[in-house]
Amino acid sequence: MSTKRCYYETLEVDRTADEPRLKAAFRKLAMKWHPDKNPGDATSEMRFKEINEAYEVLKDGEKRAAYDRFGHAAFEQGGGGGPGFGAGFASSFSDIFEDLFGMAGQRGRGGGRERGADLRYNMEITLEEAFLGKTAQIEIPVSVTCESCSGTGAKAGTKPKTCSMCGGQGRVRQAQGFFTLERTCPGCQGRGQMIEDPCPSCAGSGRVTRERTLSVNIPQGVEDGTRIRLSGEGEAGAHGGPPGDLYIFLSLASHQFFQRDGADLHCRVPISMVTAALGGEFEVPTIDKGQTKVKVPSGTQSGRRFRIASKGMPVLRSRQSGDMYVQVVVETPQNLTKKQQELLAEFEKLSSGATQPEAAGFFTKVKDFFGTRGNA
Repeated sequence: MSTKRCYYETLEVDRTADEPRLKAAFRKLAMKWHPDKNPGDATSEMRFKEINEAYEVLKDGEKRAAYDRFGHAAFEQGGGGGPGFGAGFASSFSDIFEDLFGMAGQRGRGGGRERGADLRYNMEITLEEAFLGKTAQIEIPVSVTCESCSGTGAKAGTKPKTCSMCGGQGRVRQAQGFFTLERTCPGCQGRGQMIEDPCPSCAGSGRVTRERTLSVNIPQGVEDGTRIRLSGEGEAGAHGGPPGDLYIFLSLASHQFFQRDGADLHCRVPISMVTAALGGEFEVPTIDKGQTKVKVPSGTQSGRRFRIASKGMPVLRSRQSGDMYVQVVVETPQNLTKKQQELLAEFEKLSSGATQPEAAGFFTKVKDFFGTRGNA
């Protein structure tokens, strides 16, 4: 019978712990019991090994399932390649190296050719421009490869020299207890090369700032927040490295007449009380600089919407278009003359529930409500 401690107890979690909880527990305990933080303590070293062994099993779905079913016996007598300090050991601790030793787990030689930074440019366009599409010219200050040194950072006629501290590898090794860790070379900052005579034009960076004019194609149907990527138009990379990208973020200016909802357009049009009562028609502008007629049936109520098919915005990268919705608002007459007031008063006397059914129904309900309350 195995005398090993339960893996869940070792990591101080319950059997229902998910992957984030397992990882958090592992990091906490590894930090606590690492031999370099407890020099000369044999107990710490043993606990450190137990923690790693437990995490190696429980972080793997198949191994964890086998352990939950058979316990430690699942990995005894060659059963499934049990845990230990093999290749998985390094991978288990790669995510805590930075916490333990203040370093990022980066690997490989530097070489100095760093990719340039991505840039962002904010552009505001009108709704009409979003409808039609456009080609815009923009000017941006950007870092470009220095022509004097061709991006090497070294003065013309000279060359960067191999770093003597790392031998051109960009990384140096350092012993940490029973680990041998790699760090970025402090002498060349991971580039593997040293510049003894820097270029006077770029001060050794290999880049200079220039104003650049770019052409940006804005397709039809773009929406607020659309992002356009211009590959390779960002900052030049350090020491001849590849450039980054430029991202154009579009925002739409508010429109005096239309409100946009996806591919649909909405507008509000005031109409007279007479037009609403008797019916009629009116013209409204469309986003394509045209006009269209809207017919209003008699008895139209304020707030009614009329749909005009395919008069909205084009759908991006599609041949389809949205619709246009016109909402009418019945305007109450103001500044009436005495004659107009008399006519309206006469109209009110001649009106009945048939001309204003909604109002008549409402006040009937009000009477019923108060009648019910009076009898309670």
